[in-house]
Amino acid sequence: MLITARDVEAAAAQITPHVLRTPTVTSPGLTGLLGAPVTTKLELLQRTGSFKSRGATAKLLSLSDEERAAGVVAVSGGNHGIATAVMAGALGIDATVVMPRTAPRRAVETAEAAGAHVVLADTMDAAFAHVDELRTKGLTLVHPFDDPVVIAAQGTVGLELAEDAGELTDIVVSIGGGGLISGVATALKARRPGIRVWGVETEGAQAMTAALAAGAPVPVRLTSVVTTLSAPSASPLTYEHVSTLVTDVLTVTDAEAVQGTLDLAEHAKLWTEPAAGCVLPAARRILNRIGKNAKLGLIICGGNATTADVHAWAERFNLT
Repeated sequence: MLITARDVEAAAAQITPHVLRTPTVTSPGLTGLLGAPVTTKLELLQRTGSFKSRGATAKLLSLSDEERAAGVVAVSGGNHGIATAVMAGALGIDATVVMPRTAPRRAVETAEAAGAHVVLADTMDAAFAHVDELRTKGLTLVHPFDDPVVIAAQGTVGLELAEDAGELTDIVVSIGGGGLISGVATALKARRPGIRVWGVETEGAQAMTAALAAGAPVPVRLTSVVTTLSAPSASPLTYEHVSTLVTDVLTVTDAEAVQGTLDLAEHAKLWTEPAAGCVLPAARRILNRIGKNAKLGLIICGGNATTADVHAWAERFNLT
């Protein structure tokens, strides 16, 4: 069952004391680069460096006293783990975070510094399997995307964008498991019915593309360097939202996503991660399809990448 705009509004009222209302700003630099008006929603400035704080906070606030006392567990390629660890620490809840060994070192260190117990698994599939084991011991799962509470809270990004932005025709949103785009599309379609919402994935992290092709979520092989978008599959819940509300899901290469990170730094003065950088090459493809009369909104989902990370990726893909 799809969440509603009322669910998003209720989530906004609940999480407002705990998260930031991030800036929504026009970008002359990106407008010049793309040749069409661009507005950015700066979730990289959110508490813990990404939109993930919204969903994690809502889920943690929804727990019963017994669940809070027992603690929570999260599985993450990086940002959701950081958000769960930091927000659980702020609310006095014990947290365990399971990440694949490919997760950024900064994500591991930040989660540990917040007081969470971090477990590293060999793969993302193994991380999800270990979480299932921990749930049998009484820990409550804070899922990164397969939870209506989490999706509604991520949708507050779209709610704020609808309230704060000028005229927009098209919104571009990164997809991992699909929680962010599901919530954003719900909120925006309610407030601005004619708007188009586009998703973007990286090659080797195409859970939603595979689900749309198959007509249902299916497992995918994860090879992308963009671990923060690397979900082993979509969920029935996020698949239903995307298949109902989203115009299309595009795929870009890892190299294009990293180049987008470099372009955001140079033209928008934003230090992002490739999960956010991928919206730029996707925006170019969208403009090629619909024309330069579009007014774009780009959700800059996170900025938890170090300079060393980005330099290493740029060198790997021969980017400048």
